[in-house]
Order: sequence, then structure tokens, then C-alpha cells
Amino acid sequence: MITFIVCIVLLIVGYFTYGKYVEKVFGERHDRPTPAFVNSDGVDYVPMSTSKNSLIQLLNIAGTGPVFGPIAGALYGPVAFIWIVVGCIFAGAVHDYLTGMISIRNKGAHLPELVSKFLGKFMKHVVNVFALLLLLLVGTVFVTSPAMLINNLLDGKVALAIIVGVIFLYYILATLLPVDKIIGRLYPYFGALLVISALGVGIGLIVTGAPIPELSFTNMHPGNLPIFPLIFFTITCGALSGFHATQTPIISRTTQNEKQGRKIFYGMMIAEGIIAMIWAAASMSLFGGYDGLNEVIAAGGPAAVVSEVSLLMLGSIGGTLAVLGVIVLPVTSGDTAFRAARMIIADYFKFGQAKLLSRLWIAIPLFVISYGLTKIDFNILWRYFSWANQVTAVIALWVGAMYLFLAKKNHWIATIPATFMTYMVIVYILYEPTMGFGIPLNASFIGGIVATIAILAVFFNSAHKKRGTSFLLDEDVSGYQIASTVEQD
Repeated sequence: MITFIVCIVLLIVGYFTYGKYVEKVFGERHDRPTPAFVNSDGVDYVPMSTSKNSLIQLLNIAGTGPVFGPIAGALYGPVAFIWIVVGCIFAGAVHDYLTGMISIRNKGAHLPELVSKFLGKFMKHVVNVFALLLLLLVGTVFVTSPAMLINNLLDGKVALAIIVGVIFLYYILATLLPVDKIIGRLYPYFGALLVISALGVGIGLIVTGAPIPELSFTNMHPGNLPIFPLIFFTITCGALSGFHATQTPIISRTTQNEKQGRKIFYGMMIAEGIIAMIWAAASMSLFGGYDGLNEVIAAGGPAAVVSEVSLLMLGSIGGTLAVLGVIVLPVTSGDTAFRAARMIIADYFKFGQAKLLSRLWIAIPLFVISYGLTKIDFNILWRYFSWANQVTAVIALWVGAMYLFLAKKNHWIATIPATFMTYMVIVYILYEPTMGFGIPLNASFIGGIVATIAILAVFFNSAHKKRGTSFLLDEDVSGYQIASTVEQD
């Protein structure tokens, strides 16, 4: 298991090295007041500690993506490890950090507002559609997937419809109540359960000497599906996920100080990458090869893999706790998905959210639509979620690239991953036979190159034009002073 251990070490080293470099490039300012104080409203803008914000951020971004995605990605073999490590350090964590910090500099603005400012008003409407579609799909997927896990855990003794109803009830409360009432109070305990379950499986793999395969670039997929571009849409959370760009502004509104940004945004993405590594490794090593893993997935989906791995590694009691930890993941992302959707719609139409009735007018239609989507096949939902997810990630990376370009800083830390993933997104939609154009793979690669070059040209043309103007990168908060009684940690 040399590859597995080296990959975990690389992720941790990446936080202390490349994460520090990204922070230096951005230029955090510990003396600049954050939206938690400037825009304090007792509902969404509420100062919270670094440890609490970090756990909430981890639970917000770590849905079933870093578990279900790597389980499916494990079918490709150890090449999946490469994407998790490289994608997490150089794309996903950069994406999360820049999105969070740029939001902090712009009064906690959500992605559509940031896109409008840095990429133009037309792109704002585009990203509003993608962000809301993504959040609805995430919310729906993260109702269905934990419901399936709970149903498996209870051996089908409680009807799936009842479990779905209970999860929806929790989501409604978490979406409507102030952020510190449910999310701020429960998430630290949920976070502990999540970390313990992931570490339990990871340590179990090492202690039992599980036969984790070493690095190989061979495509092991039983269905012989192409690694490029499909692996980038199979493993999203844990490597790069646009869903995170919808979640980081929630925490940008509760962050006390910019110096906490690397721990909260970059660090929690690294933590998610470690979770993804553990589940990918377990899936590759415990089912007698990729055909065996494929059979388990075909029979019961990724939820069945989670249950079998947990029970095998940790026994009945520990395994049940591990499954509960995985159940926590989607539940604690689904609630904030609906919360973020409410906030995006409120910002777009400029609806105040201080009154409960104002929140209800937005939230109720969201839950009605989502309930209707639960009737669609889970695999179809996941496919559309994956593509919308990566399109959103690409747009967020271009926002980061534009910000750094206009600030005359090293924009390549965002431009390179933005360019690569733009190419992959285009190739995927050209190639994909069911939801795309069904063009042969080689022709899709060529089409992707042409389209990506055109997008790069548009980006640099727009960036050079903006650089010559009096464009305001950050909102002016010079007139606000943080009260000395507030604890800074």
C-alpha cells in the first residue's frame, strides 16, 4: 500500500506548501473586517470560531461525493488516486480557497454575484441557472442517497418514503432557521462522527494489510469506459467540485478573520481528498478485484459498498457507526444546498431574509420541485449532477483567474486548472451518448481543443480590457471597525 500512504502524505504536504503559496499569492489581510461583522444580521451573517467554521465547511462540501464518487471511480483502478491527489491540491482546494476569499472581499457574495462582477452580467444569468440546477440536484441526490443508506441499515423495516419525509423535514428547518441555531450547534458533533468513521476505515485498511493496488496507468474498468474524460465526472467531490463554490459563501459570511481562510477553505478540501482516498482504496482492495466491485455496485449501488466495507473493517458496532458517518455526509450537504439556493434566489431578486415569511416564499417551491425530482432514477440524477457540478467549478475557477489577473498576481494557479477542466467539460458533453451529442471520442478531443482556445481568447481579451479601467476588486469596508470584545481565534 505504498501508493496509498504516499498519496495521503502528499495531500497533507500540499496543504502546508502549495496551500501556503496560494494564500501568499492571494494576500490575506488579517486587519480587514469580514462580512460576519460588516453585514451582521443574526441569520446568515453570524461570526463563528475557526474550528466550528472548518467543521461546517467540511460537512457542507463533503456530501456523498467523496464516498460514492471514489467508489465508482475505483473501477478505473489506481489511476483514480492520481486525480484525487493532483485534482485536490492544484484544482479543488485552489477553487475553494479563492471562491471563499473573494466572497469575503465582496461582502459574502454568492457565485452568481461574483460571476456578474468579474465575468459579466450575461454570465451571471448563465451561472444562476447552473447553480440553482446544481443545488436542486444536490439537494435531491442528498435526500435519496442517505435515505437508501438508512433503509439498508434498517433492513428495509422502515419505508423509504417515510425516511425521505423525515430528511426533508430536517432540511426545511435547517434552511429556514438562523445558521447558528441548527447548523452551528449540530455540525461539530456530526463532524466528529464523520472523521472517526473515515479514520476507522483508513486505519482498518492499514492494520489488516488490505491488498491496496499500487500505481498503474492501466484502465481497469470492467466496462472499458474511457478514463478521459469520464473519471473527472465520476470523482468530483474529493478532487474538484463546483458544488463547493455554492457552499463557501455560506462560511464566508461567518468567518471572523481572513487569516482563517486557508484552514477553512483550502484545508477542508484537503480533508475531503483524504476521505476520498480512503474510500477509493477500500473499494479497490476488498472485493476480489474490479469485477467483484462492479457486481456489488450493480446489485446495491455505492450504498451497498459503504455498508460492506464498514462492517468488514470495523465489525457490527464500528461498522454501524461508520455507516452513520457516511449518512451524515449527504444530510449535512443537502441542508446547506437548499440554504444556498434560498440565499442565491434572495440575492438575485433582492429579497430581504430577516423575516421567516420571506424565507418561506422561496424555500417552499424549492422543496416541492426537489420532491418531484426524487421520483427520477438515481443514476440519471447523478449523471446530470456530475456535469452541472463541473461546469459550475469551471466558472468559479475563471472568476478566481480574473480576480488574480486584475490584481496583477499569479493568475496561472487558477487559469491552468480552469483551462484544463474547460476542455474536459466540453469533451464530455460532445462525447456523452445519453445526455450529450454522442460524437466519437477522438473527434470530441479535437472539438474540445478548438472550443477551449476560443474561450481562452475571450477571457484574456476581456481581462486586458478590465485591467485598464478603475475596476473595484474588493468592496470598501474601511469605515467599519471590529469591536475589541469579539474573540479572534
